Amino acid sequence: MIRWVHAFLDRPARKLDIAVEFWSAVTGTVGLPQPEPGFVGLHSELSDDWLEVQGVLDGPGGVHLDFSVDDVLVFAERATTAGASVIADHGFWQTLVSPAGVAFCVAPWKGQKRRPRPFAGPDGGLSRAHQVCLDLPPSRFEAEVRFWSGLTGWPLDSSGLPVFSRLQPAWPVPIRILLQQLDEEREASAHLDVSASNIPATRAWHERLGASFVGEWPHWTTMTDPAGGVYCLTKGDPTID
Repeated sequence: MIRWVHAFLDRPARKLDIAVEFWSAVTGTVGLPQPEPGFVGLHSELSDDWLEVQGVLDGPGGVHLDFSVDDVLVFAERATTAGASVIADHGFWQTLVSPAGVAFCVAPWKGQKRRPRPFAGPDGGLSRAHQVCLDLPPSRFEAEVRFWSGLTGWPLDSSGLPVFSRLQPAWPVPIRILLQQLDEEREASAHLDVSASNIPATRAWHERLGASFVGEWPHWTTMTDPAGGVYCLTKGDPTID
């Protein structure tokens, strides 16, 4: 059973400090280096941690999910039976990839249950990093929806649009999963979504902190953080998303 979910922001190691500074500022957290070099947890006294920044040596990085479960071996076996592959066994935690190549980790649950609270920006608008979006090529979309739905056991919501499927965890798990069908064949990837009560105000605030605008759609705005990582501001209610 999935008890908690972390979103790991994978950023180039040379830009780790820049990424930590930005995401700490926009989430109201404090960056705390972890025992393993290259990992920085974003910590809040008001909730259990749900975001972490990891420095990667190769490529531009991205985002991956980290599932906290009752039994790592049982969960990993279920994942591999469904088509995933183990790419690294670190003893008490494992790194796997989905059939389409989306990386994720599995680790023991440590009793996390305090859901993160929305954070108010300088204009009073609320926001919360609440979702990891898996960006999938058309040829792999339906199979990945089946894989992630079966692996998590979470209810599936099509959200009314055929190119999106959403998996909603039970409270208080802080990160849900959105699967998006791309309009072109390319490698699967993932990005973070931030629910915002006022997207224009949140965008302006993030830009003052070094983020860059990429594009705007009716329900979301795409940005890059100062370390070059793509993320989206999504229209919603951060108190319940």
